[in-house]
Amino acid sequence: MNEFDDPELGRLLGRYAGGAPDGAAAYDGIQRRIVRARRRRAAVWTASGTAAVVLGVAALTMGVAQIVGAASGGRDPLQPLEHLGGMAASATAATGAAAPAFQRVRSVSELDDVLARADRTVMLDFYADWCVSCKEMERFTFSRPEIAARMSRAILLKADVTENNAQDRELLRRFKLFGPPGTVFFGTGGREIAGTRVIGFLPAARFADVLKAAGL
Repeated sequence: MNEFDDPELGRLLGRYAGGAPDGAAAYDGIQRRIVRARRRRAAVWTASGTAAVVLGVAALTMGVAQIVGAASGGRDPLQPLEHLGGMAASATAATGAAAPAFQRVRSVSELDDVLARADRTVMLDFYADWCVSCKEMERFTFSRPEIAARMSRAILLKADVTENNAQDRELLRRFKLFGPPGTVFFGTGGREIAGTRVIGFLPAARFADVLKAAGL
């Protein structure tokens, strides 16, 4: 609001400019309302400035945590200091269950070997330490009790492409993926189950639908 966005102020200005008998009183009222309006505007600016400072401090704190976490061997960009304390236990308590255990596959040949021997549905998850969406899938989707229970019916494979080496890139090319996260489901015989591939983060409710389509 500026000083003149005030109907009462406009009325006072009219009286003063029109030479009303109480012009002096009108002028005094004008001054008081202008001061009041300026104080309101100053309060808004102060509140906006405070919010900006709070956001700036939060961003700086997160940045420092990311640097410290990376320098001390942290692997989780969502909780960069998790490895320095007991945050893993609290994260598990918050979601109600730990993420299911996966078997690591390091190459196309290892994957093909598992698929050839599989007697039930296979779920292959592409992951990397630097992939924030991968961490979100683990923390908010895979670790949900109802999701973990259904995933446990499958053979769970993880392709960790953190290093982006030749074998990692070959695995990604096999499924025409540019990078993680990505989840692929296979039926017996090693054939991909049509319509079940997941690219990027998917919340638990929608992932449950994918598991159902994959027969889990």
